[in-house]
Amino acid sequence: MLIVREARADDADAVWSILEPMIRAGETYPLPREMNRQEALAYWFATGHEVFVAQDDGMVGTYFLRANQNQGGGGSHGANCGYVTATVATGRGVARTMCEHSLRHAKQRGFRAMQFNFVVSNNERALRLWKSFGFEIVGRIPKAFLHPTAGYTDVYVMYRSL
Repeated sequence: MLIVREARADDADAVWSILEPMIRAGETYPLPREMNRQEALAYWFATGHEVFVAQDDGMVGTYFLRANQNQGGGGSHGANCGYVTATVATGRGVARTMCEHSLRHAKQRGFRAMQFNFVVSNNERALRLWKSFGFEIVGRIPKAFLHPTAGYTDVYVMYRSL
C-alpha cells in the first residue's frame, strides 16, 4: 500500500537514489546534470521546503511543497511543488498519489492556489497528469529548456486554485 509521509533525515540516501537518475537524465528539471549528492539534497531540502516521500515496499517517490518562489507578502498564498518518481515505479500511480497529497496539504496549510513554474512541454506524461487535476497552462516560455535530445524546448507555467 502506497503511503506519503514527511521525509526524515534518515531518508536522505533513498531520496538521493530517486533524484540522481532524474538529474543525470536532464529531461525534466533545470538542474545541472553533474550535480552531486550534497548539492541535490541541499536543493531538495532547502529552507522553506516541506519534503515528503512516497513508499510502499521501498521508497518510490518524493516531493517538496513551498510557497511559490518563496514569496512573502502579497504572493504568499500560492504554493509550488516539485515531484520525482523513482524510475522503477513509473506508471504505478506514484505521481498521482503525491499530487493528491500535495493539493490537500497545501490547502490545509492555507494556500489558495498551486502553480508549477517550469513544466517542460515535451513531458507529456506530466502534462496529462497535471491537467487531470485541473491545472491549466497559463503561460509559455519559448525555448526556455535545453533538453538533452529534443534541443531547445518550450516550458509551461501551470496553475490551479485550491
